Amino acid sequence: MSKLPAPTIHQPRGPLPVLLSVPHSGRDYPDWLIDMAHGGRAALVSLEDPLVDRLVWRAIQRGVGAVIARTPRAAIDCNRAEDELDPSVIDGASRGRVTARARGGLGIVPARTQQHGFLWRRAISHQQLQERIEQAHRPYHEAVAEQLAAVRRQFGCALLLDCHSMPPPPNGVPPIVFGDCRGRSAASWISAEAMATARRHGLAARLNDPFAGGHVIERHSAPADGVHALQVEIDRRRYLDAKLQEPGADFDGVAAFIDALVVDLGEALLGRQYATAAE
Repeated sequence: MSKLPAPTIHQPRGPLPVLLSVPHSGRDYPDWLIDMAHGGRAALVSLEDPLVDRLVWRAIQRGVGAVIARTPRAAIDCNRAEDELDPSVIDGASRGRVTARARGGLGIVPARTQQHGFLWRRAISHQQLQERIEQAHRPYHEAVAEQLAAVRRQFGCALLLDCHSMPPPPNGVPPIVFGDCRGRSAASWISAEAMATARRHGLAARLNDPFAGGHVIERHSAPADGVHALQVEIDRRRYLDAKLQEPGADFDGVAAFIDALVVDLGEALLGRQYATAAE
């Protein structure tokens, strides 16, 4: 079988201590993965955060670094820990501790979606799982760790902005949801500044409800050492067309919002860093 692709890496080259992560927009589907799916490619595409990798273009053009998955989430989910296994899709997996996300069908190898039900014709072996982890999951996290370390060496601090999109949420959920693992992955002032940036762009936002953040920000944040991490979820109706497939009328407006987040949070973080160093 053909190997899964490693992530795309944009080296940081600008004046801001920010790194972007886009783990769910990969769409390089190998034929063998499509053949394994009951519903073919259409069922697997439903797991994507569509075109979020393109939404970050303004920030990357500014010189902000980025790690962007090319491997589809359907093959391996880079926003899950290596032990977040759903026993229904991994042959011989333990039925002991199963996380809530894996139990809901969205473990490191997704099992099912609401729209398409169970995804796969057969379970995969532990060896196949390890191959997927070694080809795509570990390279993703190694790249994030390396780029974050480079940013921190240069600036003395770093912010990881993990970018996602959400299906149209229930009434009452705003179009922007930030997550900081309920205060564990970022200083509270960073989350407050992100909320203020959203408001300045006319976007209602909420913190940690219903998405508090996943494995990417849990794994790579270390606020006590100056490395903060924040997840952002964007309602797909804000940047896609009516079918939620192609760029919509405000696609570039949302790209500008992400760019503003990078600038506002990066400059605020640098300001705090310099103020602390001057004391």
